[in-house]
Amino acid sequence: MKYVSRRTPVSALLLSLALGLCGSAAARDQEPSRARKTPQAASKAAPKVKPQPAPAPRALPRQSASAEARLLEIYRLIGSAQADVALGKAESLVRDVPNFQLAQLVYGDLLLARTHALPTMGNAPAALAGRAQERLTQLRVEANRRLTALRERPPEGSLPAQFISLPSTTRHAIAVDASRSRLYLFQNGPDGLRLIADHYASIGKLGPEKSFEGDQRTPLGVYYITSRLDARQLTDFYGAGALPLNYPNEYDRRLGRTGSGIWLHGVPSDSYARSPESTDGCVALANPELQSILDQVQPRTTPVVIARSLQWVTPTKVEPQRRSLQNMIEGWRVARASGDIGRVMSFYSPQFSSGKQDFTRWRQSVERDVSQLRGKAIELKDLAILGWQDKGDILVVTFGEVAEGQRTGSVKRQYWGKEGGLWKIFYEGVIG
Repeated sequence: MKYVSRRTPVSALLLSLALGLCGSAAARDQEPSRARKTPQAASKAAPKVKPQPAPAPRALPRQSASAEARLLEIYRLIGSAQADVALGKAESLVRDVPNFQLAQLVYGDLLLARTHALPTMGNAPAALAGRAQERLTQLRVEANRRLTALRERPPEGSLPAQFISLPSTTRHAIAVDASRSRLYLFQNGPDGLRLIADHYASIGKLGPEKSFEGDQRTPLGVYYITSRLDARQLTDFYGAGALPLNYPNEYDRRLGRTGSGIWLHGVPSDSYARSPESTDGCVALANPELQSILDQVQPRTTPVVIARSLQWVTPTKVEPQRRSLQNMIEGWRVARASGDIGRVMSFYSPQFSSGKQDFTRWRQSVERDVSQLRGKAIELKDLAILGWQDKGDILVVTFGEVAEGQRTGSVKRQYWGKEGGLWKIFYEGVIG
């Protein structure tokens, strides 16, 4: 029993660290008022008004980039009754990544398991558990979300249903599954999109489906990254940096949704990860994982789908839908080039709204544009089609419009919705 008495105080200390009862960890999930985001920072351009920079975050250990994989390996070992090997790996993990609270909890469990059987994960002594019951519950949920991601992988070669068609110039795409606390990163190549990484991610305190400013929910929909903010532009609360999204998009505005400043961002340097539901609406990732995304994705062309639960489909299954939608958009292009205003306007909804222009004023604007084309053909370059299902079927269509004889043109985005079973454009605007 000498071995037991030596280990017990260590496990209690580890559990205290995991539950945030030491240092400032108990407050690390609370968004500080000094770090509130400004509307300028969430716009397409880099923010003109920057928060006062905090001291540079501590350099994170190289091993932390694979911290989740190491934790999941420990769980595998526990499941296969290799507790001694798991304990050694857990000890190594908490030494390399001391700010990984869930790893501390698992290490404490493994030490306690040497004294007696544990009835549950995170079996903290009553004195500790009573002081941080909510945090203990959060860590258990985090562990379950990570384990679910390990057990239930997306089918090989499948993609989220929202990615209907992306051009080769879109090098990456991101999808977030709120129910699984998971972010998926895709790379676009000659053979289409391919899943290259997936990471644990935190969302809003009150879950998904944002409706109004301050509701502490994460929006659901199709968005685009608008800019890149590095750590020097932000306080330490946002960790390695941030990628602002274009929430609210035109569909959100159509439904009266409000709010701003929805980002993908990191975590404070004294943390490894946040609780599954702990942000004010943003999507937060571990700093090493966010950094890998910051190093790869491009603002303006990278779509981000945030869904309550992702539906995975094979590319061949959605191919008929892709061809049909591409043909429909081609029909709009041909009508616009033909100069037949009536035919062009048949593609637009009577409820069309583009800024201050309603359907009537938009018709006048289209007439001027068609007149200026003088019968020239137009080409749609880098066509991207993303789908969404909410209160109805939605398409987010982005393309470059180039007139015959021109090298460049404007980049436009359209929002299409179904009305009476037919697709109609309810918003169109120039984004670049």
